[in-house]
Amino acid sequence: MIENRIRRKDLLDKVTTPQAAASLIKDGMIIGMSGFTRAGDAKAVPIAMAKKAKTDPFKITLITGASLGHDIDRMLTEAGILERRMPFQVDRTLRAAINRGEVMFIDQHLSETVEHLRSNQLGPIDYAVVEATAITEDGCIVPSTSIGNSASFAILAKKVIIEINCSQPLILEGLHDVYIPTKRPARVPIPIVACDSRVGFPYVPIDPRKIAAIVVTDEKDSFSTVEPPDAETQAIAKHLMHFLEGEVQNGRLDLTLQPLQAGIGTIANSVLRGFADGPFHHLRMYSEVLQDSTFDLFDAGKLVFASGSSITLSEGCSERVFGQFHKYKDRLILRPQEISNHPEVIRRLGVIGINTALEVDIYGNINSTHINGTHMMNGIGGSGDFARNAYLSIFVTKSMAKGGSISSVVPMVTHVDHTEHDVDVIVTENGLADLRELAPRERAELIIAQCVHPDYREALLDYFRRATAREGHTPHLLEEAFSWHLRQRASGSMKSDI
Repeated sequence: MIENRIRRKDLLDKVTTPQAAASLIKDGMIIGMSGFTRAGDAKAVPIAMAKKAKTDPFKITLITGASLGHDIDRMLTEAGILERRMPFQVDRTLRAAINRGEVMFIDQHLSETVEHLRSNQLGPIDYAVVEATAITEDGCIVPSTSIGNSASFAILAKKVIIEINCSQPLILEGLHDVYIPTKRPARVPIPIVACDSRVGFPYVPIDPRKIAAIVVTDEKDSFSTVEPPDAETQAIAKHLMHFLEGEVQNGRLDLTLQPLQAGIGTIANSVLRGFADGPFHHLRMYSEVLQDSTFDLFDAGKLVFASGSSITLSEGCSERVFGQFHKYKDRLILRPQEISNHPEVIRRLGVIGINTALEVDIYGNINSTHINGTHMMNGIGGSGDFARNAYLSIFVTKSMAKGGSISSVVPMVTHVDHTEHDVDVIVTENGLADLRELAPRERAELIIAQCVHPDYREALLDYFRRATAREGHTPHLLEEAFSWHLRQRASGSMKSDI
């Protein structure tokens, strides 16, 4: 069985234990590790690293594609291994260590990390630890359920440790499209002109002499924990469908729309599901994460092709999809994340980007990452790659959080990830604000009228009226701009008597 996976025979001598592979990782090293939103992550070696650190303490800089599964970030944090971490994470234990200043976290656009590696602004990588479905006769790596940054990690690293995961089905082979941009300053255009363009290799080409160790595993990906749609997310989807129908009626789109992108998570997943009930058809996706809603749209006959960087599914959806993967394979591509998120391609294809906000302000600035401007949640991820370059940049959020004690629409966001210049549409369960070609004062009036929860609307309107009385292109009361956040911190609620 293993010879079906490791097809270059001289590499069979490289098969070893996770402990032996982990012993290669030394203090001060930079490690590139596979994994993108809990899919295709290395599983055995990082756990062995955490165990090793109990008797042989060491610290590393860990770079991934995005978040890891199997509580890997938690175990590495508790083992005291992480000195620096980038570019994205979702783990509570690691998040707490980041906010205490114990782990230096670099929050980075997902399209940029390997560009920094390639130009020697970051690195070099000592070891790449990547999961694979197989190794070809030429020693090339066949990825599993994600590519993320794995291809560039393996190409650029001094040495490579490969985890051959026998739980990943061999039918995944041929799914991937590994294209690496040429060198600057004479880089040629990336030749992707449609979601289904295949422009690279179905494997990661590396020099097999760099392979230092091979570990055989049989551990499935962690399942996503996306919640089913609720009344609020269904209302958000309904508002968005109505808006897009209007775009069709006005001749700016047709019923096949433009390629769709959606961020990871319950709200974005629920909004995508809403397309199953809309009038749109022959839809395409050019996104990062292909989640449950992607395959729901395939099964509903709405989606014809999807390009992403990983497949991240709930347990039930995973069993359904991988139990009959032949139905989907010819309609899927997985790409490196610098390609799935590349500004050139996003703008060329005219992607409709749908991402989630933590909070928005009355002028359309978006905070995606920080609680009260200081405490990191997960990271910006790929939302900035799409927001700046999309044909339509849409942000969705519920209008309130924490049982109504927090308004998601505030006078001024405490941290800006996406400026008003990169935001076209904001949607909450209360309504939709189309901000295109509006001046700041017009934006504020529309956001307050359409998106704010009634419990907070009058207070926000009062703030805006008093701010405009002082004049200014983007009126604010600086002494009150963060008063809602201060009130919530002091009393537990942003609500006042206004």
